[in-house]
Amino acid sequence: MTGALDELRARRDYACRLTPDRALETLADAREFVTDRRLLTRTTDCALPSLYEACHEESYRPGGRGFASWPATKWSWGHELAELDGVHSLDIHRGKTLYLSDEALALVDPVCRAELARMERDDPRWRRLLRHLAETGPSLADDVERELRLKHQEMRSLRAPLERCGALVARSVEISSAHGHLHRAELARWDQAYPQPSGAPADIVALLGLALRAAVLAPVSDLVRWFSWRWLLPADAADQLVGRGLATRPADGWLAAPGAELTGPA
Repeated sequence: MTGALDELRARRDYACRLTPDRALETLADAREFVTDRRLLTRTTDCALPSLYEACHEESYRPGGRGFASWPATKWSWGHELAELDGVHSLDIHRGKTLYLSDEALALVDPVCRAELARMERDDPRWRRLLRHLAETGPSLADDVERELRLKHQEMRSLRAPLERCGALVARSVEISSAHGHLHRAELARWDQAYPQPSGAPADIVALLGLALRAAVLAPVSDLVRWFSWRWLLPADAADQLVGRGLATRPADGWLAAPGAELTGPA
């Protein structure tokens, strides 16, 4: 079993660009990385491949946390990548940024639509914000805050769970002011950001399978860390992945993407 895991780790190192010789050199490389893996986190926090980890660049402030830990010169890729066609940036990674390809977005779409309906139904405060956007259309967060007469902290506390679950989508827009160009957050309901349903069925296990393909190899305990919707994950998610041919068990406590053992570095 140790040999099988070692081989899979080598496959993972290659596919997820975990070695310096596979470092991302350009933004075009980063876009291709999203297309290839389907799902990327921004920073490293689980088995999913990470944009900044694949840069292999010294951090802005070695030993620092938060923004200081981002790559010294490629930190802006986190924003620039989200502006490219075929790349979608959402906060559905338990409130953190996740970059998705069109294929991944299609699987996420029905889940986010269901979450939009649930959150609009279940809480009057969420309902007020979501219905306001339904009437006004996508709006700057500052404008919504003022129009609903919310304090800044109230607005932040309302936005966070909605964005975390995909009911609300925020994107950075550039506006002109007397002080030059400023970046502000524009908010849209999921059905405004993505008005055309993908047509895919809501299938959280299939989404986990796509994420496992991105990671190549992952501990079973990692499954609950990938998406915000922990309450949607079946207790036997690992068994279902294996049963549906979306995963193999190379060793106790581990899952691998099917065929990963046979897919080597190019």
